[in-house]
Amino acid sequence: MARDSMTRRDFMRVGAGAAAIGSAAKVTILDSARTMASPRPVPPSDRLRFASIGTGVRGCEDLATALRAPGVEMVAVSDLYDGRLIAAQEHAGKKLDTTKDYRRILDRKDIDFVIVGTMDHWHAKIVEDACAAGKDVYCEKPMTHKVPEGFSIIEAAEKYGRMIQVGSQRRSGVVFAKAREIYESGALGQVTAIEAWMDRNDPSGAWVYPIPPDANEKTIDWERFLGDAPKISFNAKRFFRWRGYSDYGEGLPGDLYVHLLTGIYTITGFQAPPQKAVAGGGLYRWKDGRDEPDIIWTLYTFPGMTVSVRCNLNNASQGGGTRVYGTKGTLDIRNEDSVTFIPEDTRPQPERYSVDGWPKQLREEYWAKWNQEHPAPPLSSLTAIEESQTFRAPDNYDEDLAHMENFLNAVRTRKPCDEGPVFGNWTAIACHMANYSYFNKAEAVWDEKARSIRT
Repeated sequence: MARDSMTRRDFMRVGAGAAAIGSAAKVTILDSARTMASPRPVPPSDRLRFASIGTGVRGCEDLATALRAPGVEMVAVSDLYDGRLIAAQEHAGKKLDTTKDYRRILDRKDIDFVIVGTMDHWHAKIVEDACAAGKDVYCEKPMTHKVPEGFSIIEAAEKYGRMIQVGSQRRSGVVFAKAREIYESGALGQVTAIEAWMDRNDPSGAWVYPIPPDANEKTIDWERFLGDAPKISFNAKRFFRWRGYSDYGEGLPGDLYVHLLTGIYTITGFQAPPQKAVAGGGLYRWKDGRDEPDIIWTLYTFPGMTVSVRCNLNNASQGGGTRVYGTKGTLDIRNEDSVTFIPEDTRPQPERYSVDGWPKQLREEYWAKWNQEHPAPPLSSLTAIEESQTFRAPDNYDEDLAHMENFLNAVRTRKPCDEGPVFGNWTAIACHMANYSYFNKAEAVWDEKARSIRT
């Protein structure tokens, strides 16, 4: 849709793909039928078989989501901890082929796709191996742990003709689709700033997960976990709380920024990494051996726009949200649940503030001239300034399932996913830039020609 194809008045009158509750309330429930799983039976020829690689917290959620879609069967699981191999089978409700060596799963010819829910530093290796083995891949975010890995994944997907979906669900979300529609309509005017945030204030939100009492070197394949990370002695905290350590994860940017950035990219249509990033923050509270900060703020530069992203693990009063600021209006997005359009009053007004310092004669001459140049419109043409309008996802809407269904449809039809590896690489690089700036105490600049971050 062209950005000037829908006026603000047109936007307030209609909500494409929406069903209004009542004009007085200015609340609209969005139509999610296009993005939810179909209840229809799936013919045997379209049935998909999959395996999960990495079944921690998010890995188990992903496999459970896949199993809710029609025509999907789980047949195998790989994880480095015995307990997670058991948990995955409990979530699947059946006995599965289990292994700690994911390569054995990739050797199976009856598997159509794999879910990769491992630590970040294993993503690229497993995804590339899966592509080479002829498997499609649903990979948890962020797609990569290091900048070069993204381009290697893109090349592997193209070389082997595989479907890759990165697991940042806002890309398929009905709320962000509506926000994109409003943005593209021009109703916001010129957009020059966006801010997004996601805050928490509890041990679980800060990745201080309980460690299973049977965690030891017999139940966990520690050497395989380390992979290309520095070789150190067994440490259960690092295994179960890996997001806090830069050797294995991307900290807050990799866990939470990537969701916020996915929403921003979806709304704006950005098609490249940020031009620059400046980050600050610190490790103030959760000093449990981690090296990743518990507060980080980042200021990104995009063409014609400044984007601020922040996360705070020490105060949750602001929850999560995204605001898009335009000269004619603001979008206020609350998590994945709703988007509110708030109009600006941009009607012409005579200057009062500075003119009050003029002599009386000059003031009166200015106002008389202004009124002459801006005659009052006829009463028949007067309209009220548009009120705020909120668009909400239905109560039963499941963004995770919508995103998974989009991937499964791509596997069946070979049509592109919502969040393929090129898109996933853009947001991953933005996360890498935030960490680069924070740890190097310098501005991070994206060098497109060199495909690298520099100061």
